[in-house]
Amino acid sequence: MRTARATAAAVTAVIGAGAAAVAAGRFASDAALRIPSGRPLPTEPGLTVHATAAGQVTLTRDLAALRPGRYGLVGERFHAVVGPVLAGTSHSADTVVRRLERVTYGTPEPGDRARFTPNVHVGDPATALGVDHTVLDVPGELGPLPTWFVPGARDTWVIAVHGLGATREHVLNVLDALRRNQFPVLVPAYRGDPEAPRSPDGLNHLGETEWRDLDAALRHAVDSGARKVVLYGWSTGATMALRTAARSELREHVAGLLLDSPVLDWEFTLRALAGARRTPGVLLPLAVRAAQGRTGLYGDHRPGAVRLDGVAIPTQIFHGPDDTVAPWRFSRRLAAAHPNTVTLQTVRGAPHAAMWNADPAAYEESLRRFLVPLM
Repeated sequence: MRTARATAAAVTAVIGAGAAAVAAGRFASDAALRIPSGRPLPTEPGLTVHATAAGQVTLTRDLAALRPGRYGLVGERFHAVVGPVLAGTSHSADTVVRRLERVTYGTPEPGDRARFTPNVHVGDPATALGVDHTVLDVPGELGPLPTWFVPGARDTWVIAVHGLGATREHVLNVLDALRRNQFPVLVPAYRGDPEAPRSPDGLNHLGETEWRDLDAALRHAVDSGARKVVLYGWSTGATMALRTAARSELREHVAGLLLDSPVLDWEFTLRALAGARRTPGVLLPLAVRAAQGRTGLYGDHRPGAVRLDGVAIPTQIFHGPDDTVAPWRFSRRLAAAHPNTVTLQTVRGAPHAAMWNADPAAYEESLRRFLVPLM
């Protein structure tokens, strides 16, 4: 009897430990699979607004606050745009002063908590930039995909998709640059976005299923007269672009890829996001296994899968060594393996999906040089 009771207790303990491990893995994987749209990633440090003045904002001194370039600054009730660090201004040793270019809404006040975001615009092409556009509903696998269409004179179109933690507003950073070169531009929302159909399991699949919504936008472009299409993606949007170029039945129409901070190793990205939410290191392997079980995320490791590096069309990557979410080394490896088709524009001092922000002029010039031969 005692032996039976001991065995039962041991089995119960094992089952309990197993259930606890499963629960812990699910909790940890949520850090990447349930990233809210339109909010800074958890890897972005929190800052405090110390003071504001005409054209200036004083922030906590941090490596993030010292980054070069232009960024959105978001708090609980405001969005502003900050420019470079201002030299020669008076401030304490633990603060930094940046140019305050504009306040989009709300008012940053001393004591407010804030984070940087790549998004420097809020709204749609008309409200943010004064750009005429049409709102379309592109038929997708799960339902209609709300899509901005900005017309242009060329028969080569650009389809641009955002990535982790972002919305379609992210694309507005480069919309003027694309318009100057007269490209028609499609900017679709996709599954999981607030205005788009919900993913059946409510999870982000890091591009592994979302690419089918980009494929739907590609089909709409071809059906609407696009002779060639350039797929442009940030973060997991770049992963979607790679998947679409490799798997779509219409891939012969894809003339080029623009990839900003591509997620080329989903396991690293999941671990980075989970770690940024203070997930103990011992739980990170459980998070990876939980993500695989919940979403089927196996990517290029699955037998018979299409490899990300199997796409042989002109590709421009914007990426840099300061990205802690999608490591730069994978982009370097991809470019080194395909020197005839893949060009890597190294951008230093920029966090994930913010390569444009670090130096908008240089970024847009590289963008122009890549696109001109594809016109």
